[in-house]
Amino acid sequence: MLRDIKRLSKREYDLLVIGGGINGAAIANLAAGCGLKVALLEKGDFGSGTSTKTTKLMHGGLRYLENFEFDLVYEALRERSLHLKSVPYLVRPLRFVIPVYKKEGRPFWMIKCGVWLYDFLCGRDVIERHRKLTTQEVLSIVPGLKREGLIGGVTYSDAQMDDARLCLENVLSADVKGAHVANYVEVTTFIKKIGKIIGVRAKDLFTNTSFDVMARKFVCTVGPWSNLMLALDNPHTKQKVRTTKGIHIVYREQLSRDALLIPTQKDNRVFFVIPWKGHSLIGTTDTDFLGHPDQVKVNDTDIRYLLNEAVRVFPHYNFKRGNIITTFAGLRPLVHQEGSPSEVSRKHVVHESFSGIFFVMGGKYTTYRRIAIDCLKKIYSNRFDFPRHEYGLYGSGEIQEQVEEVAQAYGIDLEVVEYLKDTYGTRYLDILKLTQNHPQLKERLCQCSPTIAAQVVYAIQTEMARSAEDIIFRRLSIGYNDCPTRQCQGRIRQILAEVKV
Repeated sequence: MLRDIKRLSKREYDLLVIGGGINGAAIANLAAGCGLKVALLEKGDFGSGTSTKTTKLMHGGLRYLENFEFDLVYEALRERSLHLKSVPYLVRPLRFVIPVYKKEGRPFWMIKCGVWLYDFLCGRDVIERHRKLTTQEVLSIVPGLKREGLIGGVTYSDAQMDDARLCLENVLSADVKGAHVANYVEVTTFIKKIGKIIGVRAKDLFTNTSFDVMARKFVCTVGPWSNLMLALDNPHTKQKVRTTKGIHIVYREQLSRDALLIPTQKDNRVFFVIPWKGHSLIGTTDTDFLGHPDQVKVNDTDIRYLLNEAVRVFPHYNFKRGNIITTFAGLRPLVHQEGSPSEVSRKHVVHESFSGIFFVMGGKYTTYRRIAIDCLKKIYSNRFDFPRHEYGLYGSGEIQEQVEEVAQAYGIDLEVVEYLKDTYGTRYLDILKLTQNHPQLKERLCQCSPTIAAQVVYAIQTEMARSAEDIIFRRLSIGYNDCPTRQCQGRIRQILAEVKV
C-alpha cells in the first residue's frame, strides 16, 4: 500500500471519501470494486477513532430487541454470518452466558424470550442454539460468579472480531482495486463553486504541506467528528450527531472461558466480560459526551464504574487497579435523538448537504458493509449492484498449504505460522517471504506472544503504519498483551527507526 501524497492532486476522482474508519474504508473498497476512481483520506491512522475502540463483537445486538428494532438485529445477524464465512481469521464464533438473578435485572421469562427470538431471526445462520441453564450449570461454566440470588441462566452465540484488522483489510482491498489511500492527511477546507463542492484543501500532517484534491462526488464518514465537518460545510447547520462515550478495560485475568452479558445494577444497561487474548475485556459505559472528539479519554469515574460492576458479579475476586493492562475510550456517533443513550437507535442515516456532500451518520460496526452499500446506492442512484452472500477481503480465500510444511520450509516455529495464518489469512506467506533474505526477521519480538520482527516490517512497508502506536495497537494488537518487560514495544520502535517509510 503506497502512501503517495503527490498523486492525490494530479487527477480528478470520481469519489473522495473523507474518513478512514470502517465505514469509509468499506465505501472506498466497494466503490473501487465498481471501477470508480477513488481517493480515501484519513486525518489519523486508519481506524484510530471509533472503529478500534469497540467491544470487539460482530453481533446482532440482543439488547436492541428490547427497543423492537427487529430489522436492525436481522440485518446485523446476516452480516455476522457473511463475515464468519468470508473472513474466519478475523471473525470467530463466541458463546455467551447470561446469568439471571432474582429481583435483579430483567426477569427470566424476558431473557428466554429474547434469546429464542434472537435464534429465530438468525434462521439458518444460527451458530449454536440457545440453551437454558440451571443455577449449577451457570456456576460450573463461570465458577467465580455471584451465587446469591442466582436462579439460572441461558447461553446464546454471537461472534468476536479483530476490529482493527477488519478495518485495515478493507483499506488494503481498496488499494489493491486501485483506490488512492492516505492516512495522516487532514481535510481543512471545502472548495466550492457556486455553493457546490468541487474539491477539498488537505494537509499532510507529516510534512505540514497543503494541497487540493478534486472530485465529482464526496462522502464524509468521520463518525464523532461529523458535527465539526457539517459546520465546516455550513456554519449554520444544526448538530445531527449525538456522541456517547464508551470505555473498556483489559483486565489481567480471564474471568470466564465464555463471554458474559450481565445487567448493570443501577441503570438496567448491560455490560460485557469477554475473553480477549487470554485476559478479560470489560465494558462498556454509555454516557453523553459534549467535548471535542479529539479529547475523549478514560477517567477515574469510568474505571470505577466498570470495576464496581465486576466486583458485584465476581465478589470473591480481588480486583486491583494494578491488574488493568490497558484502557481505551471511544465515541459512538449516534443519529441525534432524545432519550437515554442506551435507548438511542443504532440505525444509520445518509444525509446530503446543500453543497453536495454526503454524510454517513450513526450505524453499528457489524452492519458496516450494508451502510457502505446504502451510501453508494444513494450517491449513484442504484447504479451499481453488490453481491449479497460474499465479501472477500485482503486475506480472504482458502489456504492451500499445510502449515507444517510451511514451517519446515521457512525454518520457523509451527506456533508462529499458525499465529500468522490466524492474523493475515491467505496473506500470511507475504510476511514469511520477508524472512527469506533477512533471517533475523524470524525472531520473536518478545516472549509475550508469537509476533515476529517481519510483521513490523510488513506493517511499515505494506500496511502504511507510520508510528509505534499504529503498529502496537492497530497492526499487531500487542498493546493488549500482558508484557511486564515491554521488550516487544521497544523492539518495534527500534525497527521503525531503521526501516524506511
